[in-house]
Amino acid sequence: MTIRIVLVDDQELVRTGFKMVLDAQPDMEVVAEAADGAEAIACASRYQADVMIMDARMPRMDGVEATRQIRLAGDRPRVLMLTTFDLDEYAFAALKAGASGFLLKDVPPDELLFAIRAVHSGDAVVAPSTTRRLIDQFAPMLPTAQQEPAQLAELTEREREVLVLLSQGLSNGEIAERLFVSEATVKTHVGRVLAKLGLRDRVQAVVFAYEHGLVRAGGQP
Repeated sequence: MTIRIVLVDDQELVRTGFKMVLDAQPDMEVVAEAADGAEAIACASRYQADVMIMDARMPRMDGVEATRQIRLAGDRPRVLMLTTFDLDEYAFAALKAGASGFLLKDVPPDELLFAIRAVHSGDAVVAPSTTRRLIDQFAPMLPTAQQEPAQLAELTEREREVLVLLSQGLSNGEIAERLFVSEATVKTHVGRVLAKLGLRDRVQAVVFAYEHGLVRAGGQP
C-alpha cells in the first residue's frame, strides 16, 4: 500500500528536500505540495492523501488553523506538524487542533519515515514523556474547567485510573507494571477510554486530562 503524502511549507527548498527523501521510498508518494494553510486545505479536499506534513508557521494561514479545519472535515489526512524549535507553542496548539504528532524541521530522515508510517497506521508519534513536557509548559495557559465533563462519568474506576497514568507520561508497559495487569489489558483499557471520551489517540487523551483537571502541571493527579 502506497502512503499518499502532501507537503505543506512556505519554503520551497524545505519541500524539495522532503520530497526527495519520501519519493525514494517504495511505499510513499508525494501527491501534492502547498505553500500555506489555505492551500493545504484545498489539497486536503482535492487529493486523497493519507498524511499531510504541515509547517506550523506560514503566511496567510498557519498550520494550526489549517490542521483544525482539515481534521474537522474528516479522518484523513492525518497531520504531522513541523516546528523549528522543540516545545514550540505551536506544537501544543497543533495537538489540540488534531495533529497526530509533531517533528522538528531538522528531523533525521529515518525518524521522519518512521513517523509517517506510524501516523498512517493510526498511531501518534509524540512520545509520552515528550507529550508530558510539552503540556507541562503550557498547562498554566489552559482554561480551568468549571465542571467535570459528562463523558468522564462513563469511565469505570480502572479506566479513569489508566487515563491519569497515561497522562503522567507512562507507556502501556509501565502502566501494566503499576496496575499489576498485562500490557494487552492496558491497551484494551486505553482503547475504551478513547472511545468513551470521543478522542482520537492518547495524545488527545493527555490534553483532555490536563484541560479538565484530572492531572496538573508536573503530571500529578
